[in-house]
Amino acid sequence: MQRIRLRYTKRGRLRFTSHRDFQRAFERALRRAEVPMAYSAGFTPHPKVSYANAAPTGTGSEAEYLEIALTASRDPERLRALLDESMPAGLDIVEAVEARTPGLADRLEASVWELRLNGVDPAEAEHAVAAFNGAAAVEVQRLTKNGMRTFDARPAVVSLRSAQTHRSAADRPTDQPCAILRLVVRHVTPAVRPDDVLSGLRAVADLAPPVPAAVTRLAQGLLDEETGTVTDPLAPDREADPAAPAVSVGGADAAAAKASA
Repeated sequence: MQRIRLRYTKRGRLRFTSHRDFQRAFERALRRAEVPMAYSAGFTPHPKVSYANAAPTGTGSEAEYLEIALTASRDPERLRALLDESMPAGLDIVEAVEARTPGLADRLEASVWELRLNGVDPAEAEHAVAAFNGAAAVEVQRLTKNGMRTFDARPAVVSLRSAQTHRSAADRPTDQPCAILRLVVRHVTPAVRPDDVLSGLRAVADLAPPVPAAVTRLAQGLLDEETGTVTDPLAPDREADPAAPAVSVGGADAAAAKASA
């Protein structure tokens, strides 16, 4: 049985698709591409697809990951191209590698997020960031299925800073004042999401964007505690394949790979 790991995106309007919507679209793409999928046992077999830490509905992403199991071997790049052709534009399959090492989900320790705050003056945002970073604790509330929950969002935040010189991967350009923030956050329980950090900025500095923030995940992977950077989770699989060509990363992908540098 061959296992293939895929990186995919949620861009443009497709950022508003739910994880369930993506699952349905992806399973249709598997059928259209005639992928020789392995299926689970039991009364209602399902294709063996493992999804890892999907981004919340409404956020864009350049770094979503999943793994599929096949009953026959396929070339990863050819498979990627076939699947990408069968997916809606915006849900793009951008990378595929054969799984040669264990524990993809365990490598997703942290995420790099871009927060585009349209209508917010950058100086005001920098003041709020300084207040957040200087706080010992930042308590926020989130409505869960068990009711309202209060928790401290500060420990999970590795770094939060202004990124005005960064060329945004978010897709809502504007001529109005706009602050762009870069957030690196650990994957902890309970999960601390970008909207929790925005709630924290409101709590510590009364920062309230006039329109909803455009949020894009640029990267997720292993966290280098010394440098605060997030590394590519597929790199160990490429390095374990002696026949794999060197991967050239450019444009938005380069920004994602070096997002917290």
